[in-house]
Amino acid sequence: MILSETHTKVLIVGAGPSGLMMAAQLLRHGVQPVIIDSKQGPTDESKALGVQARSLEIYRQMGVIDHIIENGKKAIGLSFNREGQNIASFSLANVGEGQTPFPFIELYQQSKNERLLLDYLTINCCPVYWGTTLISLKQTATQAEIQIQNDKETRDITCDWLIGADGAHSIVRKQLNIPFSGDTYQHLHYLADIELNNPELDDNIVSLFLGKAGLAGFFPMPEAKRYRIIGNLPDILDKKEDLKLEDVLPYLNDICKVNLQVVQNYWFIDYRLHHRMADKFREQRCFLIGDAAHIHSPVGAQGMNTGLQDAYNLAWKLAGVVNNQLKVSILDSYADERMPVAKDLLSTTDRIFTLIMSKNWFVGLFKKWILPDLLKFVWSKKTIREALFKRVSQIGITYRESAINLHISQATKIKAGDRLPYLKVFDEKKLEETDLHEWCSKPGFTFIVLGKLSELDLFTLAKWITQNYASILNFFYLPPSAKNQHVFEAFEIKGNHAKSIIIRPDMHIGFINDKVDMVLMDNYLRNVVGVHG
Repeated sequence: MILSETHTKVLIVGAGPSGLMMAAQLLRHGVQPVIIDSKQGPTDESKALGVQARSLEIYRQMGVIDHIIENGKKAIGLSFNREGQNIASFSLANVGEGQTPFPFIELYQQSKNERLLLDYLTINCCPVYWGTTLISLKQTATQAEIQIQNDKETRDITCDWLIGADGAHSIVRKQLNIPFSGDTYQHLHYLADIELNNPELDDNIVSLFLGKAGLAGFFPMPEAKRYRIIGNLPDILDKKEDLKLEDVLPYLNDICKVNLQVVQNYWFIDYRLHHRMADKFREQRCFLIGDAAHIHSPVGAQGMNTGLQDAYNLAWKLAGVVNNQLKVSILDSYADERMPVAKDLLSTTDRIFTLIMSKNWFVGLFKKWILPDLLKFVWSKKTIREALFKRVSQIGITYRESAINLHISQATKIKAGDRLPYLKVFDEKKLEETDLHEWCSKPGFTFIVLGKLSELDLFTLAKWITQNYASILNFFYLPPSAKNQHVFEAFEIKGNHAKSIIIRPDMHIGFINDKVDMVLMDNYLRNVVGVHG
């Protein structure tokens, strides 16, 4: 398909998970983007595999979660093995129970994520222009001017805003002359997507094998007996050209102490791992998301999920600006909120990966004699398990320091900037159970009042919303009741007091006040968020 437009409000370069999520979120918020990709079509390669709870919450809000759960697989366990012997095993089944509707890691390939998002775009009449490459980019004060190539035809287009979602080798980032600071890990690694006939392997469990020759991780895929295997290559193969799975199998067998029986090899590549981050996530009217902004080791299955959240964070803000609902200043908060997340992620994954791959004799002794008992001790503590799940699942990410949040409350457990906690709610009128996340399913901000209000107070609030924020504010009211007492306790509401909460479209709390005050809420929406009057 050849792009016919000469101007678009938003151009997305790159149709991987981040770019597709960006397009899908813009569509949810009423903006029709144009999305291009130099590839000839969506990938058939599995690539990223783990979908974390926070990403599943986003998919739930979009109304497509059932397809993922039906066609994916839960990782129910994790095992550590050294020289073929199991040194520690842990259950992952519902490890985050009560913290999210999805207290697990879902195994669902990147290729499936992409096709799911492509279906969402198709339903909303938003095509991807495959085989279309960005050649050059320059900016003015009011737009970006782009030269693209499709079927050897070069043409010029303009856009109000441009999203660089074009991966680690981002042309957008290079055209903007934004440094990609970081380094490359020393050793060459491989990735295999294979079906095995080995009864001794459990295809519901993530298995990590440590050996003298290195590391191999076996990640079960939704298909029976199929695994994603990631490992490091021995020095002797580091410079071998045209490397094949058959070259690696003897070393892999030695690490696992298992004679692997390959039924089918779906995909095999060798590659070098990097840990890098763009010095800026925004340059005038252009933004970077996903791998174009940051790349790191595969520790913790964070990469694709972080890119999805980049898009989730930016899309509602950009849509608000494009739709003339929000002032352009809100776009500054994208880099302010997401760069610290990326920096922390790179630092954490780098430390863990360096420890795992270290060949230092002292580190080797630590991994052999101390690490197993340390892991067992850590996993035996519920509070530590919950904290680890919050971090890995990304539900613990907070934007408390962001300039677009306002905390006017004595509460210390839940603050403005935090992800809205997953709390079940009993609807006294409908006599059915729901939850706070379900209340945030519609696009826009969600306004919740917790506490007892009179009929006159409710009428006044409804009138205030209708006259000022009818198109962007969804209102819910939860009076005190025995079945919902846990919600009031979570938000530290005492006695007959009421609390007002405004949740941003990305399900992070933007505003908390220990009373219901329309003047303060007006101030938040108009002056902090930048809602147009």
